[in-house]
Amino acid sequence: MKSERIESHPDVCNGKPVVRGTRISVSTVLSYLTAGDTEEEILKAHPQLTRDDIRACLAFAQRISAAHTAQPAFS
Repeated sequence: MKSERIESHPDVCNGKPVVRGTRISVSTVLSYLTAGDTEEEILKAHPQLTRDDIRACLAFAQRISAAHTAQPAFS
């Protein structure tokens, strides 16, 4: 799952995927979006991000979701 905007390194944010060159995790950006924040609000809170960074976070999440295989639930 290669992305030019998303990276992860064991020594940065405990290896969580982050926006390249920042310590802003993909999950942080997704949390803002799921809370209803707009791109403009996110960019105001984190001026080092770009709209393309936000979209890269969404694309990363989509790829993770598409690769996930549901496991049957056992009672």
